[in-house]
Amino acid sequence: MTRRLIIRAEAEADITEAVLWYQKESSALADEFIAEVRAAIERAVQNPFAHLRLRRRPEVRRVLTARFPYRAFFVLRPDAIIVFRVLHGARHDREWKKSV
Repeated sequence: MTRRLIIRAEAEADITEAVLWYQKESSALADEFIAEVRAAIERAVQNPFAHLRLRRRPEVRRVLTARFPYRAFFVLRPDAIIVFRVLHGARHDREWKKSV
């Protein structure tokens, strides 16, 4: 079954904030960050059940980026995967819990 991918505004804002930070270091690093976040989200779309389930209702799962210390949180629905936050690993879990 193919699910639609929806990226909420909060997740886009998280990504933008991180990209701006990495651009201060290096534009190449910012590009690598974007590619890594895309790859992580693609892994979630391809096999959502392979990722840690954090909550049953709504079903919230988390996918980790490989190189950068970020976590993408998504809600799994029968017809869609909704990415609602992309947070640095040091940020507390209450950040994503406020967004569900």
